[in-house]
Amino acid sequence: MFRALRILLLLLVLAAVALGTWRTRRDVVQWDYTLVVNLYPVNGDATAQSARHIAGLNPDLFRAIESFMADEARRYSREGAASIELRLWPEVGGHPPQPPRDGSALQNLWWSLNMRWWAWHHGETRGPGPQVKLYLVYHDPARSARLPHSTGLRDGLLGVVNVFAAGSMDGENNVVITHEFLHTLGASDKYDPATNQPRFPDGYADPEQQPVHPQMFAEIMGGRIPLSASESTQPRSLSHVLIGPATAREINWIR
Repeated sequence: MFRALRILLLLLVLAAVALGTWRTRRDVVQWDYTLVVNLYPVNGDATAQSARHIAGLNPDLFRAIESFMADEARRYSREGAASIELRLWPEVGGHPPQPPRDGSALQNLWWSLNMRWWAWHHGETRGPGPQVKLYLVYHDPARSARLPHSTGLRDGLLGVVNVFAAGSMDGENNVVITHEFLHTLGASDKYDPATNQPRFPDGYADPEQQPVHPQMFAEIMGGRIPLSASESTQPRSLSHVLIGPATAREINWIR
Protein backbone atom coordinates (compact mmCIF):
# COMPACT_ATOMS: atom_id res chain seq x y z
CA MET A 1 0.00 0.00 0.00
CA PHE A 2 2.78 2.42 0.97
CA ARG A 3 4.63 1.70 -2.30
CA ALA A 4 1.46 2.34 -4.31
CA LEU A 5 0.93 5.65 -2.52
CA ARG A 6 4.53 6.72 -3.28
CA ILE A 7 4.06 5.90 -6.96
CA LEU A 8 0.77 7.78 -7.03
CA LEU A 9 2.38 10.80 -5.36
CA LEU A 10 5.25 10.74 -7.86
CA LEU A 11 2.82 10.56 -10.77
CA LEU A 12 0.87 13.50 -9.37
CA VAL A 13 4.06 15.55 -9.01
CA LEU A 14 5.13 14.70 -12.58
CA ALA A 15 1.66 15.61 -13.86
CA ALA A 16 1.79 18.94 -12.03
CA VAL A 17 5.23 19.70 -13.48
CA ALA A 18 4.08 18.75 -16.98
CA LEU A 19 0.98 20.93 -16.65
CA GLY A 20 3.05 23.85 -15.38
CA THR A 21 5.51 23.46 -18.26
CA TRP A 22 2.69 23.36 -20.81
CA ARG A 23 1.10 26.50 -19.35
CA THR A 24 4.43 28.34 -19.40
CA ARG A 25 5.05 27.31 -23.01
CA ARG A 26 1.60 28.57 -23.95
CA ASP A 27 1.66 31.80 -21.96
CA VAL A 28 5.15 32.96 -22.96
CA VAL A 29 4.24 33.23 -26.66
CA GLN A 30 0.85 34.83 -26.14
CA TRP A 31 2.77 38.14 -26.04
CA ASP A 32 0.28 39.65 -23.60
CA TYR A 33 3.07 41.31 -21.64
CA THR A 34 6.70 42.36 -21.99
CA LEU A 35 8.83 39.22 -21.70
CA VAL A 36 11.82 39.60 -19.37
CA VAL A 37 15.06 38.03 -20.61
CA ASN A 38 17.72 37.77 -17.90
CA LEU A 39 21.39 37.65 -18.96
CA TYR A 40 23.96 36.13 -16.59
CA PRO A 41 27.66 36.37 -17.57
CA VAL A 42 29.89 33.39 -16.80
CA ASN A 43 33.69 33.26 -17.10
CA GLY A 44 33.89 30.11 -19.19
CA ASP A 45 37.68 29.67 -19.29
CA ALA A 46 38.85 31.45 -16.11
CA THR A 47 41.08 33.77 -18.16
CA ALA A 48 41.96 37.37 -17.38
CA GLN A 49 40.61 38.41 -20.79
CA SER A 50 37.20 36.95 -20.07
CA ALA A 51 37.20 38.52 -16.62
CA ARG A 52 38.04 41.96 -18.06
CA HIS A 53 35.41 41.65 -20.74
CA ILE A 54 32.72 40.65 -18.26
CA ALA A 55 33.68 43.53 -15.98
CA GLY A 56 33.13 45.93 -18.89
CA LEU A 57 29.72 44.64 -19.90
CA ASN A 58 26.79 47.04 -19.79
CA PRO A 59 23.14 46.77 -20.84
CA ASP A 60 23.64 48.97 -23.91
CA LEU A 61 25.72 46.22 -25.54
CA PHE A 62 22.56 44.11 -25.79
CA ARG A 63 20.01 46.77 -26.79
CA ALA A 64 20.34 45.65 -30.41
CA ILE A 65 18.52 42.44 -29.42
CA GLU A 66 15.53 44.39 -28.09
CA SER A 67 15.52 46.59 -31.20
CA PHE A 68 15.78 43.58 -33.49
CA MET A 69 12.79 41.88 -31.88
CA ALA A 70 10.74 45.10 -31.99
CA ASP A 71 11.59 45.73 -35.66
CA GLU A 72 10.80 42.17 -36.67
CA ALA A 73 7.55 42.19 -34.69
CA ARG A 74 6.59 45.33 -36.62
CA ARG A 75 7.19 43.53 -39.93
CA TYR A 76 4.65 40.94 -38.82
CA SER A 77 2.20 43.59 -37.55
CA ARG A 78 2.80 42.56 -33.95
CA GLU A 79 4.23 45.88 -32.78
CA GLY A 80 3.37 46.73 -29.19
CA ALA A 81 2.41 43.11 -28.51
CA ALA A 82 5.74 41.30 -28.78
CA SER A 83 8.24 43.24 -26.70
CA ILE A 84 11.11 41.97 -24.58
CA GLU A 85 13.14 43.55 -21.78
CA LEU A 86 16.76 42.48 -21.33
CA ARG A 87 18.23 42.58 -17.82
CA LEU A 88 21.97 42.19 -17.36
CA TRP A 89 22.91 40.67 -14.01
CA PRO A 90 26.29 40.39 -12.25
CA GLU A 91 28.62 37.54 -13.08
CA VAL A 92 27.48 34.10 -11.95
CA GLY A 93 29.98 31.82 -10.25
CA GLY A 94 30.35 28.23 -11.33
CA HIS A 95 29.67 26.74 -14.74
CA PRO A 96 26.35 25.51 -16.12
CA PRO A 97 26.39 21.84 -17.12
CA GLN A 98 27.37 21.50 -20.78
CA PRO A 99 24.98 19.53 -23.00
CA PRO A 100 26.23 16.14 -24.22
CA ARG A 101 27.56 16.19 -27.77
CA ASP A 102 25.62 13.74 -29.93
CA GLY A 103 24.01 12.44 -26.74
CA SER A 104 21.20 9.92 -26.59
CA ALA A 105 17.65 10.97 -25.74
CA LEU A 106 18.19 9.77 -22.18
CA GLN A 107 21.47 11.71 -21.86
CA ASN A 108 19.83 14.86 -23.19
CA LEU A 109 16.93 14.45 -20.79
CA TRP A 110 19.31 13.98 -17.86
CA TRP A 111 21.26 17.09 -18.89
CA SER A 112 18.04 19.08 -19.21
CA LEU A 113 17.03 18.13 -15.67
CA ASN A 114 20.50 18.98 -14.35
CA MET A 115 20.44 22.31 -16.16
CA ARG A 116 17.07 23.24 -14.72
CA TRP A 117 18.27 22.29 -11.23
CA TRP A 118 21.49 24.31 -11.67
CA ALA A 119 19.59 27.35 -12.94
CA TRP A 120 17.28 27.17 -9.93
CA HIS A 121 20.30 27.90 -7.73
CA HIS A 122 22.18 30.31 -10.01
CA GLY A 123 20.81 33.61 -11.19
CA GLU A 124 18.09 35.54 -9.41
CA THR A 125 15.10 37.11 -11.15
CA ARG A 126 12.92 40.05 -10.28
CA GLY A 127 9.18 40.30 -10.81
CA PRO A 128 6.31 37.87 -11.49
CA GLY A 129 5.49 35.76 -14.50
CA PRO A 130 7.57 33.52 -16.76
CA GLN A 131 11.06 34.86 -17.47
CA VAL A 132 13.87 33.62 -19.68
CA LYS A 133 17.30 32.92 -18.18
CA LEU A 134 20.30 32.96 -20.53
CA TYR A 135 23.78 32.15 -19.23
CA LEU A 136 26.40 33.90 -21.39
CA VAL A 137 29.56 31.82 -21.13
CA TYR A 138 32.50 33.97 -22.25
CA HIS A 139 35.68 32.57 -23.81
CA ASP A 140 38.94 34.30 -24.71
CA PRO A 141 39.16 34.13 -28.55
CA ALA A 142 42.96 33.87 -28.30
CA ARG A 143 42.48 30.50 -26.59
CA SER A 144 39.27 29.26 -28.19
CA ALA A 145 38.94 29.75 -31.94
CA ARG A 146 35.85 27.51 -31.92
CA LEU A 147 33.26 27.50 -29.18
CA PRO A 148 31.20 24.66 -27.71
CA HIS A 149 27.68 24.31 -29.05
CA SER A 150 25.15 26.66 -27.47
CA THR A 151 21.73 25.41 -26.39
CA GLY A 152 18.33 26.92 -25.72
CA LEU A 153 15.66 24.96 -23.83
CA ARG A 154 11.97 25.56 -24.27
CA ASP A 155 11.32 23.55 -21.12
CA GLY A 156 12.39 25.87 -18.33
CA LEU A 157 13.01 28.88 -20.63
CA LEU A 158 16.78 28.41 -20.26
CA GLY A 159 19.80 28.87 -22.47
CA VAL A 160 23.55 28.28 -22.29
CA VAL A 161 25.16 30.61 -24.84
CA ASN A 162 28.87 30.34 -25.58
CA VAL A 163 30.26 33.68 -26.76
CA PHE A 164 33.58 35.43 -27.31
CA ALA A 165 35.11 37.78 -24.74
CA ALA A 166 36.05 40.48 -27.26
CA GLY A 167 34.42 43.82 -28.03
CA SER A 168 34.93 43.23 -31.75
CA MET A 169 32.67 40.17 -31.48
CA ASP A 170 29.75 41.84 -29.69
CA GLY A 171 27.64 41.99 -32.86
CA GLU A 172 28.14 38.30 -33.66
CA ASN A 173 27.56 37.42 -30.00
CA ASN A 174 24.17 39.15 -30.16
CA VAL A 175 23.19 37.02 -33.16
CA VAL A 176 23.99 33.84 -31.22
CA ILE A 177 22.21 35.10 -28.09
CA THR A 178 19.08 35.92 -30.11
CA HIS A 179 19.17 32.53 -31.83
CA GLU A 180 19.25 30.69 -28.50
CA PHE A 181 16.64 32.99 -26.99
CA LEU A 182 14.25 32.10 -29.80
CA HIS A 183 14.89 28.41 -29.09
CA THR A 184 13.44 28.99 -25.60
CA LEU A 185 10.24 30.23 -27.28
CA GLY A 186 9.93 27.13 -29.44
CA ALA A 187 11.77 28.15 -32.62
CA SER A 188 13.62 25.29 -34.30
CA ASP A 189 16.98 25.17 -36.07
CA LYS A 190 16.75 25.66 -39.83
CA TYR A 191 20.19 24.56 -40.95
CA ASP A 192 21.84 21.25 -41.77
CA PRO A 193 23.92 20.28 -38.69
CA ALA A 194 26.33 18.32 -40.89
CA THR A 195 27.28 21.33 -43.02
CA ASN A 196 25.93 24.34 -41.10
CA GLN A 197 24.28 25.40 -44.38
CA PRO A 198 20.82 27.01 -44.04
CA ARG A 199 18.03 24.75 -45.25
CA PHE A 200 15.96 25.97 -48.17
CA PRO A 201 13.36 27.44 -47.95
CA ASP A 202 12.77 27.89 -44.19
CA GLY A 203 16.41 28.75 -43.40
CA TYR A 204 16.47 31.55 -45.97
CA ALA A 205 15.50 35.13 -45.15
CA ASP A 206 14.02 35.61 -48.64
CA PRO A 207 13.44 32.24 -50.31
CA GLU A 208 11.41 33.88 -53.11
CA GLN A 209 14.29 36.11 -54.20
CA GLN A 210 15.30 35.65 -57.84
CA PRO A 211 17.95 34.57 -58.34
CA VAL A 212 17.87 32.97 -54.91
CA HIS A 213 21.63 33.43 -54.37
CA PRO A 214 23.34 35.33 -52.93
CA GLN A 215 21.01 36.25 -50.09
CA MET A 216 21.40 39.65 -48.42
CA PHE A 217 20.34 38.53 -44.94
CA ALA A 218 20.48 35.49 -42.68
CA GLU A 219 17.34 33.92 -41.29
CA ILE A 220 17.91 33.94 -37.53
CA MET A 221 17.37 30.20 -37.07
CA GLY A 222 19.17 29.39 -40.33
CA GLY A 223 22.18 31.05 -38.75
CA ARG A 224 24.13 32.11 -41.84
CA ILE A 225 23.77 34.19 -45.01
CA PRO A 226 23.55 31.82 -48.00
CA LEU A 227 25.90 32.90 -50.79
CA SER A 228 25.31 29.82 -52.94
CA ALA A 229 23.78 26.38 -52.56
CA SER A 230 26.95 25.24 -50.78
CA GLU A 231 28.48 28.42 -49.32
CA SER A 232 27.38 30.80 -46.59
CA THR A 233 28.85 33.40 -44.26
CA GLN A 234 28.33 34.37 -40.65
CA PRO A 235 26.31 37.59 -40.12
CA ARG A 236 28.36 40.21 -38.29
CA SER A 237 25.42 41.67 -36.43
CA LEU A 238 21.64 41.59 -36.17
CA SER A 239 21.42 44.27 -38.87
CA HIS A 240 22.11 41.44 -41.32
CA VAL A 241 19.45 39.08 -39.89
CA LEU A 242 15.69 38.61 -40.31
CA ILE A 243 13.02 36.36 -38.77
CA GLY A 244 11.49 34.22 -41.51
CA PRO A 245 7.83 33.17 -41.71
CA ALA A 246 8.46 29.64 -40.39
CA THR A 247 10.16 30.99 -37.27
CA ALA A 248 7.50 33.69 -36.87
CA ARG A 249 4.87 30.97 -36.91
CA GLU A 250 6.71 28.96 -34.25
CA ILE A 251 6.81 31.94 -31.86
CA ASN A 252 3.15 32.75 -32.53
CA TRP A 253 3.61 35.89 -34.61
CA ILE A 254 1.66 34.25 -37.43
CA ARG A 255 -1.55 32.44 -36.56
